[in-house]
Amino acid sequence: MKLKRPVSTTGLISLVPMIDVLLILLVFFMVTSSYLNLDMIPAKSPKRSGAAGFSDAPPEQTIMIRLGGNGQLGLRGRTLSVDELRQDLTEALVADPLTQVLILPSGAAPTQALISVLDLAAQANVQRLRVLRLEGRP
Repeated sequence: MKLKRPVSTTGLISLVPMIDVLLILLVFFMVTSSYLNLDMIPAKSPKRSGAAGFSDAPPEQTIMIRLGGNGQLGLRGRTLSVDELRQDLTEALVADPLTQVLILPSGAAPTQALISVLDLAAQANVQRLRVLRLEGRP
């Protein structure tokens, strides 16, 4: 006599319950999370004049000072000494007191050279000064 083996029926795994659980978790985290309040960041909105939003004020002058890895100063593609930089800054600030000075130190630039340039800018009475490091880690 031949016995029949029972045929096992494998149940299909449905993805619908898993999707339901994920959607419930998504809604839960959306409801319980706190959002960044952008009002706490002080920002001035630009004043718009005219229909196109352009201002009649002349564009501000920006002076970019590069600080090399060996402490050398560069302005407009030429290498300067500290005295030449002081003179150029003074002349630019006499022409436009709102001149923005942007210092771009190299990653390998000595800290003392950067501090010397910052002192020089303070002595020249620079009101708008920024230091930007464009490179990654040295």
